[in-house]
This record gives sequence, C-alpha cells and structure tokens, in this order.
Amino acid sequence: MWSLETFGRVRLSKHFYMRDFLMSEISAFHGIPNIPDDPDLAIKHGKALCQHLLDPLEETFGRIAIRSGYRSTALNTYGNENKLNCARSDNPIECHIWDHKGEPVAGTSLVIPWFADQYDEGRDWRDLAWWVHDHLPYSEMWFFPKLAAFNLVWRPNPQRTISSYIAPRGMLLRAGEDPAESLATRQARYADFPPLRGIEYP
Repeated sequence: MWSLETFGRVRLSKHFYMRDFLMSEISAFHGIPNIPDDPDLAIKHGKALCQHLLDPLEETFGRIAIRSGYRSTALNTYGNENKLNCARSDNPIECHIWDHKGEPVAGTSLVIPWFADQYDEGRDWRDLAWWVHDHLPYSEMWFFPKLAAFNLVWRPNPQRTISSYIAPRGMLLRAGEDPAESLATRQARYADFPPLRGIEYP
C-alpha cells in the first residue's frame, strides 16, 4: 500500500522525483486530491517521460520548470468540467493522466528558462521545437504564448507531432510527415544552443 508521502519520494530519473509533478493549483484551490488510481502505472510511465525526455533537457539547458505534471483522473475531469484548461479525461491527446488504463502516455507542461529569456526578446519558438524534434524521442509538443511553455509527451509509439498557439498557429508537423524545413535549415536555427547533455556532473 502506497502512502502519499512514499509516492512523492519515488525517484523517476537522475533529476526528477514524483513529487516534482504532483503540484496542482486546481487541486490546492478547489480541494480535489491529486492521488493516482494506480501509483505503479503512474511511476512506470513517469520514469519513461523523465529518462527519455526531461533528463536530456535538464542536462542541456540547465534547470527546467514544471508547470503542470501528473493529474489524477478525478482532478483532470474536474478541471475539464469547470473549464480550467484540462482536456477531457477520455481524450486520446490528454497526456497528464499517467495511470490511464488506455494507451501508455505521460506528459508535462514545462518552461525552459534559458530559452524563455530569449523568447521574451523575440526569438522564434520554432527554434526550440526543431531542436527537440531533432534530438529527442518525443511524441507530441504543443507550444503556448506565455514563456514559450510547451506540453511535452512521451508514448512508447511516438506520434511526432508539433502544434502551437503561437504564430504561426496550428500544426507545424503532422504525424507521419517530414519537416517542411531541411535538416540544415533547422540546425541553423539552433546553432547557438548548448550541446546535447553538455552539462558535466561529478
């Protein structure tokens, strides 16, 4: 039997623990507990998200900020029904319910401060989108106007789609398509980015 304290202490990867993903303003303000129905499944999928996607980001750009991580089905359903920016819990693109009994999925909304500072000065969000596309085994990305925050999703069978609410709005890349920009053009966009996993640790 898991206790919430024990659950929060589970280490998902080199840099992340389950507690990093449990904070929810909806939960705190409305009193809806953010407790998984299946802790083991949430941990399994959370580990894949962190090890394959989030650790490489942190080891390239420094500390990343998690805006919205895991949501229980009950919490997510409440958020959707009350128009609090949550997709329907049975929506196939809902990525925050890591212990959903359907297709394995885990996602989080995050900000990369290193990039957000440049975005605030006018840098194109697509520079970061193409870097992630060319370096990490993501499934989906959605970009948002504030801080160039984006949803980043892991699935065992990645869809490889990129969407944005920042101009140019819509889908930058659809599943099964090749990027409209050549690899050389994409690489020129992010030529000044740090090297992948360039931070050295003792």
